[in-house]
Amino acid sequence: MSQVGGLFSAIVKFGWEVPFPPRTPERNATNPPQRLLEQLGMSSGQSHAGVTFNGNEGLPIYSFIIHFSFAIVFALFYCVMAEYYKSITLWQGAAFGLLVWVGAHLVLMPLTGTVPSPFPWVAGGQTWAEHFSEALGHVIWLWSIELVRRDLRNRITHQPDPWIPLDAEPAR
Repeated sequence: MSQVGGLFSAIVKFGWEVPFPPRTPERNATNPPQRLLEQLGMSSGQSHAGVTFNGNEGLPIYSFIIHFSFAIVFALFYCVMAEYYKSITLWQGAAFGLLVWVGAHLVLMPLTGTVPSPFPWVAGGQTWAEHFSEALGHVIWLWSIELVRRDLRNRITHQPDPWIPLDAEPAR
């Protein structure tokens, strides 16, 4: 369930970033997954390795691997926690998506130097456009995980979420 949600949500997030690219072309020359890999010791040449698909050259394969891995790991965490803590599903997962955005893009990645300062008024900092794209992208990303989680859970178990009593009045 979480693997399907993770894969689906990663594609949804990719789709979101087409009309709303989170970084300027200059900042995207080395994107955050590539920068992280370089911080972990991978050479710049390898972190920027690309593949070709349908005539499109230079698709950053390692960035894609990080992107999909991130989505699958968070989907797994979210799906497991949703079985025990109803609050994680607040606003159909959107609140958790915002929490992940704040934790990753505004706190953790700036602290580790993976991305610049989260403050747009600081020279070289993240822009308001980046915040818009990433914040709403994370909302859409987690919402897609919740849609898959709830649908597959109900199809597999034939039961509602754990916090809904089985003798509850059906929705009208």
